[in-house]
Amino acid sequence: MAGLSSRGAGDRADEPASYRVEIENRVLRLEAEGNWSIVHLNKVDGDLRRLAAGPGEADRAVIGLSGVSRFDTAAAVVVSRTAGRLEEQGLRVEFEGVSEAQHLLLGKVDACGNPEPMHLPPVPLHIEILGKIGEAAIAMTAEARAMLGFIGTVVVAISRTFANPRRFRLVPFVHHMEKSGFDALPLVCLLTFLIGAVVAQQGATQLRQFGAEVFTVNLIAIIFLREVGLLLTAIIVAGRSGSAFTAEIGSMKMREEIDAMRTLGLDPMDMLVVPRVVALTVTLPLLTFVADIMGLVGGGLVVFFMLDMSPGIYITRVQEAVGFWTFGVGLVKAPFMAAVIALVGCRAGLSVTGSAESVGAMTTSSVVRSIFLVIILDALFAMFFTAVDI
Repeated sequence: MAGLSSRGAGDRADEPASYRVEIENRVLRLEAEGNWSIVHLNKVDGDLRRLAAGPGEADRAVIGLSGVSRFDTAAAVVVSRTAGRLEEQGLRVEFEGVSEAQHLLLGKVDACGNPEPMHLPPVPLHIEILGKIGEAAIAMTAEARAMLGFIGTVVVAISRTFANPRRFRLVPFVHHMEKSGFDALPLVCLLTFLIGAVVAQQGATQLRQFGAEVFTVNLIAIIFLREVGLLLTAIIVAGRSGSAFTAEIGSMKMREEIDAMRTLGLDPMDMLVVPRVVALTVTLPLLTFVADIMGLVGGGLVVFFMLDMSPGIYITRVQEAVGFWTFGVGLVKAPFMAAVIALVGCRAGLSVTGSAESVGAMTTSSVVRSIFLVIILDALFAMFFTAVDI
């Protein structure tokens, strides 16, 4: 006896619809069992649509209904369609254990023929677009609520740390300052130096048309100190450190190390999240300061060669163009952007479901969300400082 497949939810007839299929002596036997009413037919319906007997395995099929406790019109349609498919494969189909009521329903269904497949009209494009927008809005709302809850949890953890400083993990804090700050310095310095040089070159080229190339210094100083230095540094950190936070915490969750921490009585917030958030909040303003200096150096180098402006005059022009808040605006925004990057990265890591694919997906998602929120936050700060005339 060779079994083609096996389906079953139990041996009692009051259980949900199930069936067994086996082939013996070139006879395919399908024994239906359980409650074959419409509410229980979804699974067996899908399985029976894929039922087939290979050539040479069987030349006759027997469908037994003696184990069926309930049998309605939907079940009659499924059984009749299955019998028809087996006949199309060249098998002679017979029924066994069919009650009078079941025979009546099968006869009525056979008389009406198999129903034509439903062809739903295509969804209009504007309805489909509105549906996608609605799904995205619901997903964003749920994500915003979850993020607010996570922020509240982190704030509580940081408050506990302030109340009891011995809870603070100094070694992880220093480690993450080194990884997210000191190790990022070469990349930040190189990119901001090059961007400063490009801004100066383009600014000088355009302002020369109006005889105002001397204001290139003002352009470099204001753009870099207020916006570009911080924004470029934050994007670099989001792509570098934010993704690292997600990958590290996600890998720990995938290996169940976070569950082990809880078993040992250690709070993952204190061990993993708080040191990373505090370290990046301290580090990003320092990186922003270095980025501003390197941007001004890059711009000064281009100004020296293109406009023949000496370093002394360049520094004097920068001092005249820049006030305290021109430099302070960028540093004020930096801790907020750092907190956003760290919180998004840590939460994405804690949201990993347990597979390597999930780690990659959440890492990508955390980078995209961090950069998006950094730009949104920068725009909000820009509008605020403009409104208060800073």
